[in-house]
Amino acid sequence: MGVLDIVLIVAASLLFAIGLIGCIIPGIPGIPICFGGLLTGHFIHSKDGISTTVLIVAGIVCVIVEVINYLVPSYFTQKSGGSKAGGIGSMLGVLAGVLTGQILLIFLGPFIGALIGEIIHDASDFKRAFRSACYSFLGFITGTGLKLITGSCLLILFIRSLI
Repeated sequence: MGVLDIVLIVAASLLFAIGLIGCIIPGIPGIPICFGGLLTGHFIHSKDGISTTVLIVAGIVCVIVEVINYLVPSYFTQKSGGSKAGGIGSMLGVLAGVLTGQILLIFLGPFIGALIGEIIHDASDFKRAFRSACYSFLGFITGTGLKLITGSCLLILFIRSLI
């Protein structure tokens, strides 16, 4: 294994680390960055390597996951009768968790933020606001889980190519 291969392994590992963090934190495109790690791994000279076919299939899966992740929050918001204020509150809640460094707030932030946003939007219907916040949380967990599973699968493909 040459120096270039070691540099590529380090680069791919960094991409996977950033990508998996990005699967949780909004604003960082986690799955595309993880795919970049897999693509980097394709150029490492190892016994099995990552084939072009695997890259194409993984790329298609990544696109599908990103589309689903884009559609899931709006689906859950529509299903709950939520408003844009709830969606904005949800995103601000995650951001508050990230900025404070509180892991628990990263996960509860979407619920709390959506609830506050919905109450600001329409304070007369707390039951609807609460339901919308629950659906917002469910959407966040669903999207985050899907991204983490996909990113982890890409990482496993990368590790298996090195062994």
